Amino acid sequence: MNAQITPQSILQELAQIQHLDRGTVSVIRQGPAGPYHNHQCYEKGRNVSRYVPAEQVAELQAALADYQRFQQLIKQYVELMVEKTRAERLGGSKKKTPRRTSSWPKTKKSSS
Repeated sequence: MNAQITPQSILQELAQIQHLDRGTVSVIRQGPAGPYHNHQCYEKGRNVSRYVPAEQVAELQAALADYQRFQQLIKQYVELMVEKTRAERLGGSKKKTPRRTSSWPKTKKSSS
């Protein structure tokens, strides 16, 4: 991993991700030609299951791994941007602001 992670480097890594998919892949049973795979995910609030042909399992697993990587990178990006925003806000508040001048004339207090 990079020694210095910046928001720009995270965005560049995100741009490299070409395929994403959510959910899990599991073996539903063993058949004479090998295992049968099932892809489960949530779509529009509902659990959806699909059969996955054996030749597509590796591609789907790669897309699922890319989705996990995407989530990690987004989390890092948000953390860096929050730190940057807070540092800028705190840096700005340390500056002394000039006193407000009033349009009302000053009155001297009497020392009796």
